[in-house]
Amino acid sequence: MSGSTKTMGVVTVGALVLVTGYTAVLGSNGWLWFGWVVLGLITIAMIAARGR
Repeated sequence: MSGSTKTMGVVTVGALVLVTGYTAVLGSNGWLWFGWVVLGLITIAMIAARGR
């Protein structure tokens, strides 16, 4: 994987930790989860594009 793909992976995992923490403390926010899913899909697309 390239540096940018690794960075996106780290950002995605970090965002998951933050969104999970937010949900545990303050309750669920659908927009945060939607944003995380979009970020995860972009990361997966970057990984798939690098695999080619």
